[in-house]
This record gives sequence, structure tokens and C-alpha cells, in this order.
Amino acid sequence: MKQAMHWRPLTTFDLPVVEAIAEKVHPGFPEDLSVFAERQLLYPDGTRLLELDGIPSGYILSHPWRFKSLPALNALLGAIPPDADTYYLHDLALLSAARGTGAAAMIIGDIQRHARAQGFTNMSLVAVNGSIPFWTKHGFRPFPAPELTEKLLTYEAAARFMVKRL
Repeated sequence: MKQAMHWRPLTTFDLPVVEAIAEKVHPGFPEDLSVFAERQLLYPDGTRLLELDGIPSGYILSHPWRFKSLPALNALLGAIPPDADTYYLHDLALLSAARGTGAAAMIIGDIQRHARAQGFTNMSLVAVNGSIPFWTKHGFRPFPAPELTEKLLTYEAAARFMVKRL
């Protein structure tokens, strides 16, 4: 039987479940609830919650940002920069039940259309946790940026800055 799959806008009521999903999916990259709350408040159009048969099973946090200016992990942004020139994917987390369902491709496509409609010519992210093959499959490519080496090491040694042209 096929599961009912639905990405919906993330609300403040969803933040505790987002935190719980993050703890399961990204235990090596902890972030405070305040980080999730600020992303949702600053750019609600870039935050969504995945429900499988009505059960929260994933989320995405994304927002406009400055190209090659990486937000620190577990840090507040303060504001969306008025001169943002990339659409940044902060986090995509799916519980194991949601993997292989097409949910990731669905939300990446939706966010890509949103970014393009907002006038962005690229999307960027930091790939961690062995996710480079996943992001490559979705059209992102490692982008050489030696000036980001030290910042990327604050994520993990294998972290890579990746870009997708829109």
C-alpha cells in the first residue's frame, strides 16, 4: 500500500518534532531549537515538514544567503541579507521511513522552483555526513573555494561546498 506523502509549510508548533528528527538524523551536528525557530521565522517559505501518512518524517530548512559565506553550525543568522545572491539549503533531514520514497527529489524540485522564481541563479549547500553522492544525484557539484577550507573544517573534515546552477 502506498503511503500518503505530503510536504507542508513548517510552523512553530512543529519545531520540537524538527529538533527530534535532527537528533536522529544528524547526531554529530547538533543544533539548538532556537536555530530551527529562527530559520522558520526569517524565511518561512524555505521551511517545510514532510508527513508520511500524517506522521512527521522529515524537514527542510533553506533561505537566501550570500554565495560562499557559510552560516556557522548552530548559530543564529540575525537576518536574511538584503544582498543575498544564492539560495542556501541549510538542512534536509529524512527519517529512514522516508528514504527511497521520492520525498527528497520532490522537495528539492519544489525549493529549486521557488529559488528560481525569486530570481536566484544558483543554490548552494555544505554536504556533510557522507551526503556528497546524494547531492550530486540532485545536480549539485563540489565547488572549488579554497577560502572556505577553514570554515568547512568547522563542520567536519569531509565537508564540501556544493553548488547547483539554476
